[in-house]
Amino acid sequence: MDFSLSEDQRAIAEMADGLFRDNCSDEQMRDYDLAAKPFMVDVWQTCVETGLQALAIPEEFGGSGLGMTELFCVLQAQGASLAQVPIWEHQLAACCLAEFAGDAHKSLIEQAASAELLLSVAMTSLNSSLGIDLQLQAAGADFTLHGQVGAVAYGAQADRLLVLAQADTGLHLVLLDPKAAGVSLVAGVANNGVAVADVQCDSVTVSSADVLPVAATEWLEQRAIAALSSLQLGVSVEQMARTAEYLKEREQFGRAIGTFQAVQMTMADCHIAVEALRSSLYQLLYRLDAGLASPSEALATQYLSCEAAHFVGHKTQHVHGGVGVDLTYPIHRFSYWSRHLSMVLGSASGSLERLGNWLANNDKLGWKYDLEENQNNR
Repeated sequence: MDFSLSEDQRAIAEMADGLFRDNCSDEQMRDYDLAAKPFMVDVWQTCVETGLQALAIPEEFGGSGLGMTELFCVLQAQGASLAQVPIWEHQLAACCLAEFAGDAHKSLIEQAASAELLLSVAMTSLNSSLGIDLQLQAAGADFTLHGQVGAVAYGAQADRLLVLAQADTGLHLVLLDPKAAGVSLVAGVANNGVAVADVQCDSVTVSSADVLPVAATEWLEQRAIAALSSLQLGVSVEQMARTAEYLKEREQFGRAIGTFQAVQMTMADCHIAVEALRSSLYQLLYRLDAGLASPSEALATQYLSCEAAHFVGHKTQHVHGGVGVDLTYPIHRFSYWSRHLSMVLGSASGSLERLGNWLANNDKLGWKYDLEENQNNR
């Protein structure tokens, strides 16, 4: 099985890597921390100039019409540089609208593709032990929203949000204007520095066109898992690369600590965790781009991403010793990002529980069940 990227995909990856590394050096990241900005506006503008903000948005709406694998190439590079820009949130929100409500929101999607509007999406409540707090109720021809969505990424900066709401008909994604009457925001900052906001809705009126069908929720969640896992892969790979350089230079008892067997075994275990994530993620990306159902593959990738986030983050931090907790040394940022991405995905144990529930109710699993001759037996 060949998982190699195409020449065009490698070109996208190289361009994105160069863009983020040129604008997210350790010194620039330190300046960004001190500036306390909600996100890297200058870097976002550079992404817009190069078209990275509309890579996956369909061509008919002004985007490039590429797939999740191409978006992965950008997100892995973003994760490696820890760039604070809403690449996946903006694009997947626009893609979801294009897939399920394109006719009703054509102008809005086109404005997102040209970056005239900024979109974001909130999926964390799917993994919350508190459940879905936001309620959607019919009100004549329209609907009303009551309740709260916590820690929405770029919630106070975005022009529109896709939020999850519970209704009698199921779990719906709802397009919400954060400036609409009845909406209040409490801005904050996540532990990796990204701007977030709690969104409180008090009898907020939304039209039927703003309520996406139940199928949109699973469609978007699988792609959000792929996007977050792509970021995590970039974070973990760079975290290990920097740690390996440190282990070659740091000496103890007259030897580089990278020559110690315990340290080598620790880093080998980190490598295994990352490669397990990579394999699962590549399969998920392939299936999404091929239009195949991917519920179990998404949950498995979600679990492996959370596992890598915790294991690699903890072990690489540990082998740095005291310098690992020095905020003037950059490795701590990777641990913050890993912890944040794991929390957004819902933790390893929560992901494994959801996967177990899926397996308990589905007795057919594997690529062969996608073959046409087996479709009637599913």
